[in-house]
Amino acid sequence: MQNYLEFEKPLAEIEGKAEELRAMARQNEEMDVEKEARALDKKASDMLKDMYLGLTPWRKCQVARHPNRPHCEEYIKAMFTEYTPLAGDRNFADDYAVLGGLARFDDQPVVVMGHEKGHDTKSRIHHNFGMARPEGYRKAIRLMDMADRFGLPIITLVDTPGAYPGKGAEERGQSEAIARSTEKCLKVGVPLISVIIGEGGSGGAVAFATADRLAMLEHSIYSVISPEGCASILWKDANKMREAAEALRLTAQDLKQLGVCDVIISEPMGGAQRNKDAAIDSVKAEISQMLKELSGKKPEALRKARRKKYLDLGSKGLG
Repeated sequence: MQNYLEFEKPLAEIEGKAEELRAMARQNEEMDVEKEARALDKKASDMLKDMYLGLTPWRKCQVARHPNRPHCEEYIKAMFTEYTPLAGDRNFADDYAVLGGLARFDDQPVVVMGHEKGHDTKSRIHHNFGMARPEGYRKAIRLMDMADRFGLPIITLVDTPGAYPGKGAEERGQSEAIARSTEKCLKVGVPLISVIIGEGGSGGAVAFATADRLAMLEHSIYSVISPEGCASILWKDANKMREAAEALRLTAQDLKQLGVCDVIISEPMGGAQRNKDAAIDSVKAEISQMLKELSGKKPEALRKARRKKYLDLGSKGLG
């Protein structure tokens, strides 16, 4: 069942009418409604195209958070073979907001890890809505250490509103764990590729995305804070999230212009949630291309180029 966003309500009405006509025809075989239904399909298709060609930053935030978008677990199942999950940080506990382990990508051994939000109430609670605790980042460090030791490329899939801000997480060193994960990203001597598949929020995303190549899905977002959080701080009013989304320059298109994002991966019309298989295929093709570009590079060359990339951020104009 398709979930519609607030701005998609006019589209929902048209697609709903087309489905009603077809349902009536299934109940009464003498009814011929296909012509009317096809006309509604055409109208809906044109409306969908118009909507998604002119998405505002706030609407892109809504699409990036769409509950039906493919999540980390789905990407891993579709893109990798022989996936062997690894659990725990060997210090405190396992964090179910972070998935990761050994796998093969096009028959090449790799380490893959990412944030998992969950797809229904039970799984979202289990995965803490994709908000990692310190043990999640320490698990990521452990995985990156292993990849570095055995010369395995690292692929990260980022989809988080941010690191978990709870009391327990702060007591166990949340900021230190995020900083060390970011540091580890800079120090590994193997190719590191990151893809923002939905929402890249705050340091919780940076800790996975300080990579040689950063790709973003067309309607994904990446920012230092959520628009709601930004509006609450700047204007003391979370309802000004639309203005905050404009100011944050958080879309893939803005971040490509600013040099933060290296590649924008096209999504099916209407967003990845409307055709998960096509979206996953596009991500896989882009990861394959980026791996080819980085293959054969020596560890010191990778570290040097990665460090220079992030030191140079901000050198592009903001106009």
